[in-house]
Amino acid sequence: MFPAKPTSRFILFTLSLLLLISFFTTTTIAIASDLDTENGNDNDGVDNELDELLAIDQEEQEHEQDSQVDDADSKFSEAQVLSRAQRIVVELNSENWKKVTEGNEFVLVLGYAPWCPRSAELMPQFAEAATLLKELKCPILMAKLDADRYPKAAAALEIKGFPTLLFFVNGTAQAYTGGFSAQDIVVWARKKTGAPVMRINTVNEAEEFLKKYQTFVLGMFKKFEGSDYEEFVKTAAADNEIQFVETSNFEVAKVLYPDIKSADHFLGIVKSEPDRYTRYEETFKMDKILQFLNYNKFPLVTKLTDINSASVHSSPIKLQVYVFAKADDLKSLLEPLEDIARKFKGKIMFTAVDIADEDLAKPFLTLFGLEESKNTVVTAFDNKAISKFLLESDLTPSNIEEFCSRLLHGTLTPYLKSQPIPDNTNANVQIVVGKTFDDLVLNSHKDVLLEVYTPWCVTCETTSKQIEKLAKHFKGLDNLVIAKIDASANEHPKLQVEEYPTLLFYPAGDKANPIKVSARSSSKNIAAFIKEQLKEKDQSPKDEQWKEKDQAPKDEL
Repeated sequence: MFPAKPTSRFILFTLSLLLLISFFTTTTIAIASDLDTENGNDNDGVDNELDELLAIDQEEQEHEQDSQVDDADSKFSEAQVLSRAQRIVVELNSENWKKVTEGNEFVLVLGYAPWCPRSAELMPQFAEAATLLKELKCPILMAKLDADRYPKAAAALEIKGFPTLLFFVNGTAQAYTGGFSAQDIVVWARKKTGAPVMRINTVNEAEEFLKKYQTFVLGMFKKFEGSDYEEFVKTAAADNEIQFVETSNFEVAKVLYPDIKSADHFLGIVKSEPDRYTRYEETFKMDKILQFLNYNKFPLVTKLTDINSASVHSSPIKLQVYVFAKADDLKSLLEPLEDIARKFKGKIMFTAVDIADEDLAKPFLTLFGLEESKNTVVTAFDNKAISKFLLESDLTPSNIEEFCSRLLHGTLTPYLKSQPIPDNTNANVQIVVGKTFDDLVLNSHKDVLLEVYTPWCVTCETTSKQIEKLAKHFKGLDNLVIAKIDASANEHPKLQVEEYPTLLFYPAGDKANPIKVSARSSSKNIAAFIKEQLKEKDQSPKDEQWKEKDQAPKDEL
């Protein structure tokens, strides 16, 4: 390797020096800029912030138009699109939040925390919505606040959880009631800022619209007037989730809804699924149209996500079937499930859940004691009767269809959790499970003292020790059973307990009306209560003192 010539060394040294000077100069400017922002010196002020951002975007657009490059090279990458969208969203802080929310007619604020996974999922949707709303020239300012960094501003805005969306109209906060996809946010924002219905006049506009919207409601009217049209517009304003479009051109309507037959007034919903088109056939009344939409807006089988979960759970369809499976298995199950769902359309809602997604699947599976399951599970809920059901036969299409039919006709037996039946042969305290609750408690001819507990209950352990001592003390009695049941793993329709531990005394002659015993009572007091309730006085335990050493701690639970 040859040594560098003096001239080359000098050139290298000079270049390095210039780079270092450039670096420190840039760093100094950036630090000064940050300090100015923290001190509230925002150059021209918040009022010009959005205009400057939009001007930058305009310059970029003009530059792109002038550039002679291939279409593939001129497209933004996903990261670039996101970066551009985020620049449209105004950053709130402790200094400017009040000026922004009170100085603009419409402001939609996203309160988030950088460490929050749900915030991370919503932020790209929010940024995309900001871009779409800008293109639609919607008069709304999109803003976001890092509530973790600016807790005082978050408290002033009453942001208590993450993520939170707040809508401000002339400085007054209103609840956000829309969905959480970019399209949901756009539809909601446009409706709240005075544009509940989009009018489409040409075939070209219709084709462009279809590129952006997969779900929408179409209304076709010869004239945009009259009672039917007024009900259509009222419905559009009342609904918070679906984009409404209107046209008076039959050819335009055919592009949006190819199945349309009538050239007169028409209303139908379009979705992105095999059963894409559903026509409304009743009278044009807002409440009837809203009901139609609520029962038809979901696909035949809805894939549950964090973004749509609130909408799914609030569905007015009370009978719901949930299928939990691995993502790959769900793909193969989708078509047969859609065939089944088609037969129960509008009567039963079908939802598919990735069983590997613990946040979405586990809360449901826990209700069946199947939270550790890795295999496909088919469940159902009757949200009106507050009952749940489990398909325990083979998961064939015919069995699933029969399961749904029995759900619809109310002939399914509700599923109740139960642990395996234990061996109580030598146990002082009898273990009751869901399957033995009838035999050991309700149908027993004996008095029963039952402790209802859960493993996660902090004070239950102390009560359990008391019950063990009481069981030994009353061991000689033939007409008394002392038992306990784990309420987290066992259920029975006649056992409804809201706090743990709970002590219930079931008298032999009146099992329908158990007596609640205070779990805070001392062992001595509980023993005295039991003696008072015993029917057979001659079988009472030997007359002996409840000695201090046998007592549970005097302190109440």
